[in-house]
Amino acid sequence: MHTLPSIRKIFEGVATRAEMFRMFNRHRGDPAVVENDAEHLFAGERFEIAEREHDYMLEILPPLWMRADMFAMREFMTDNVTSIFFALLVDGRKRFFHAYCNLSDKGSVERMRAAIIARESRPAKAMTRDERLEHIWSSTHDDYRGYAGKGWPASLQGRRTVLVYCGGLGTVLKPLCDLTDDEIAAKLPVQLRHLPALAA
Repeated sequence: MHTLPSIRKIFEGVATRAEMFRMFNRHRGDPAVVENDAEHLFAGERFEIAEREHDYMLEILPPLWMRADMFAMREFMTDNVTSIFFALLVDGRKRFFHAYCNLSDKGSVERMRAAIIARESRPAKAMTRDERLEHIWSSTHDDYRGYAGKGWPASLQGRRTVLVYCGGLGTVLKPLCDLTDDEIAAKLPVQLRHLPALAA
């Protein structure tokens, strides 16, 4: 199984409504989801959305709770994990974010809020290697990504895989975490390929 950091940005840029709904289902097919043990997959994920998507989600159902700059969805994704929508002032500009927080952890929402502001307040646009991999996973069509199954070595089973072009070998499935810098660059949108690397 793949391990994930506690709070992680999974998409660079402002997600459209279609991209937002795709990311809600980005773990479909993961063995942990099948086994109903997916809390660790969702809790801590976050990405930016537009104001209209924020407001759209607020109007779908009455929120579980609402505070000055955030609200929680009434429907839970898994166990104690639900969607939190933020409207945050970042460097003097209001921006909107979606995140999954585990509400059984009393400080998770405030930690997420602080992490978003800290990460998005950095003056230069840059991405960590993990953020690049998460963006690739979030934006790759389901037909071109999946999970290593029984045909893979036992140590790799359950890991996320993506199709990549490997020169003379053609297009092959490769574990997401094993992509080279060149393979990562080739799979990123042009506008993200040359962003400077940021230490995790």
